[in-house]
Amino acid sequence: MDNPLLGRDPLPRFVQIRPEHVEPAVRELLERSRARIGELAALPQPTFATLIEPLEELQHGITRTWSPVSHLNAVLNSDALRAGYNACLPLLSAYQTDLAQSEPLFRAYRTIAERDGAGLAPVQRRVIEHAVRDFRLAGVGLPAEQKTRFKTVMQELVQLQAKFEENVLDAANAWSWHVTDPEELRGLNEMLIELGARRAREREASGWMLALDQPTYVAVLTDAESGRLRRAFYEAWNTRASDRGPGAGRWDNTPVMAEILRRRHEAARLLGFPNYAEYALATRMARSGTEVLAFLHELSSAARAAAVAEFAELEEFAGRTLAAWDLGFYSERLQRARFAVSQEELRPYFPLPRVLGGLFAVAQRLFGVHIRERAGVPAWHEDVRFFDIEGRAGQRVGSFYLDAYARSNKRSGAWMDECVGRKRLASGSALPVAYLVCNFLPPAAGRPALLTHDDVVTLFHEFGHGLHHLLTRVDYPSLAGINGVAWDAVELPSQFLENYAWHPEVLQQISGHFESGAALPQEMQSRLIATRSFQAGLAMMRQLEFALFDFRLHAEYSPERGARVLEILAEVRREVAVVPVPEWNRFPHSFGHIFAGGYAAGYYSYKWAEVLAADAFAAFEESGAFDRGTAQRFVDAILSRGGSRDALEAFIEFRGRSPDVRALLRQHGILNAGGPAT
Repeated sequence: MDNPLLGRDPLPRFVQIRPEHVEPAVRELLERSRARIGELAALPQPTFATLIEPLEELQHGITRTWSPVSHLNAVLNSDALRAGYNACLPLLSAYQTDLAQSEPLFRAYRTIAERDGAGLAPVQRRVIEHAVRDFRLAGVGLPAEQKTRFKTVMQELVQLQAKFEENVLDAANAWSWHVTDPEELRGLNEMLIELGARRAREREASGWMLALDQPTYVAVLTDAESGRLRRAFYEAWNTRASDRGPGAGRWDNTPVMAEILRRRHEAARLLGFPNYAEYALATRMARSGTEVLAFLHELSSAARAAAVAEFAELEEFAGRTLAAWDLGFYSERLQRARFAVSQEELRPYFPLPRVLGGLFAVAQRLFGVHIRERAGVPAWHEDVRFFDIEGRAGQRVGSFYLDAYARSNKRSGAWMDECVGRKRLASGSALPVAYLVCNFLPPAAGRPALLTHDDVVTLFHEFGHGLHHLLTRVDYPSLAGINGVAWDAVELPSQFLENYAWHPEVLQQISGHFESGAALPQEMQSRLIATRSFQAGLAMMRQLEFALFDFRLHAEYSPERGARVLEILAEVRREVAVVPVPEWNRFPHSFGHIFAGGYAAGYYSYKWAEVLAADAFAAFEESGAFDRGTAQRFVDAILSRGGSRDALEAFIEFRGRSPDVRALLRQHGILNAGGPAT
């Protein structure tokens, strides 16, 4: 059987990939890779060229095969694909752990570093440095019995994390709200109402059927005049995969979270760390848990008074005590009353084609790249588009897929991920390819997809990640793009680019009414920009709540006391929360960032990197938002470097000093600024 996952085509053969291809491809690839690793480990005089480059090539090949599988599981989930995906998780985990626990390879890397280090390029020394660190963090020095246990724990963790995400997806897909009275839809936008009517017809039902996808949830909580509808959506969303709410107990992640935390703690202890939080910090920019907590509390102290005042103002505006499901609705109305602008009012001015064209023009103006759509590239869904990115001389430097719209069996949220990583090795070269995934409301008949400004900011954010992946100049896959970048610095390019979604010149370029083509009126643009710091204190305190909960959850875990998920959340909320939430809120049960993604003991990274991004953008404010020299320094120090340089050193190279938290506080209009962030 010709397995499309085992070919070496420039792009994945998505049209041909079937669930039955997944496990055979992975087993065959891992078997071949193990045999090759055995040969490499036996080399009598290993060198960077004869040992490390071939290992980089092997890892690149495994990622090339697994990336489309993992991606399809997120954007086109099915029972059959899920089964194949889950069957491979322990195989891949076992392979990676065996590789990282190989004593012959560990010794070979150290020998090359000691014997040949002076003659190696800095990026080659960095490859070795990261590899040696990762060998140690995988337990290469452990006794045999503890090595085996570590391997088992890692296998169990990947399966538990996949189960967590599946439960959230299944719980969301199982719930919908049937509307028969049009009065219940008052306040919602036409696109959402049309989509609800179409879904009802597909189910041969009357009226409208509203699904629990992210854009629908956000629109209901923000715009629906019906308090009953808002409460229903709030409860369904915030009790997904839990013991409460409409799906109570059916996909309950409570035991899954407990097992994830238990195994993370055990893995950290096996390696000599006191807890998982300290283990996670071994690869990050922050150096200790004390530093992280001090940073979060510093921001909390700076923002709390503003948040309290904002919430009091909101309740005064509403004229009553607000429930959690009322917050978005009255915030939107207060913003509208103060600035005479709303997200729905802005939607007609941000058709996706216009926004994309403007976004690409920003990238060209800043970084000298050209982005062109390439037609006819096979993808996993008819809505997916494909683009090439070209350098100043017209040479292609990378490509990306854009999957923009929400649909069933697609994970909520927005993200960028690696499809193909950049490499330039003796064995061959590859240009980077990215997936950019969003969950916008889809277009309707005769009308393009229309974005809120929040959607625009999301698109700029993910494209910033994409540029980090695509503009890399690092030749070794383990350090190219976002690979090898400290996790608490990986959001820097994405949050940096968000600033341009607020810039007056850019707003003129990315806006154009879908009917008339008219750009966003100047007065409306000014009002929109003024909303940037609206309720900035509340927004910051909410993110700090998530970050403190995550970090404490992992730093304070003990086998004797167990997970204490809701207990720690309650303690954190008593400390920093400003908006009250109902007792039955089960937010952690769908907190995929920390239980299924890469942000375990690292959700603080969003705020940490936001400081870096605000301070980096301040350099552009000083020299001009589109100053080519500053932009080139940003490419040279940040976007092109991947993980080839320490994140703090790279930032100092660009900015000329360490980052300062006051840049973020100024940006958000929070005046009582604190001291340095690092």
